[in-house]
Amino acid sequence: MRKSSPLLRSGPAAAAAVALPLALTAGTASAGPGISVSTTGSTVSVTTTACAQLHGSWGNASLLTTGQASFTQGRQVALSGTSAGQSATWSGVSPGTYTVIVVCSDNSTAGTQTVLVSPGPSPAAARPVPTTPASPRGVLGGVGGAVEDHGTVTLVAGGTLVGTGVVAAAWFLRRRSKPYRS
Repeated sequence: MRKSSPLLRSGPAAAAAVALPLALTAGTASAGPGISVSTTGSTVSVTTTACAQLHGSWGNASLLTTGQASFTQGRQVALSGTSAGQSATWSGVSPGTYTVIVVCSDNSTAGTQTVLVSPGPSPAAARPVPTTPASPRGVLGGVGGAVEDHGTVTLVAGGTLVGTGVVAAAWFLRRRSKPYRS
């Protein structure tokens, strides 16, 4: 009769439980605070907590169209705010896809985010247009807010969870498929 220790059988699960927090901790240390972009009608807003005031300036934000490739080519706006948070706003933005870049006063890039400005409703329509609020994880883009930009940490954590699940399921099914021996 074969006896196995419950501790040995839980080995793969324990290894995964130890590896996941280590992977998350390693990725979090290198991740920056980033930016959060939102749109309301033809107004685009960006907020960040990444910049420090230097010589009376927090830095600048730039709104780039599809054909523009560098920060200096876009519509630049100075960041305003406090040490708790800085922001910039562009109004009268035409419908289309834009890239928002925030560069702090120390010339470090706080973040880059792509945003879709949707056309407003026709004058005959009297219903409000739903907007996508800003979230700490980024802006929902794509058609109808169907696409979300995930960072490296999120993708690594998700991949680790999926991989652990596949290995655990295969191990469990392999153990179950063996005939019971006495």
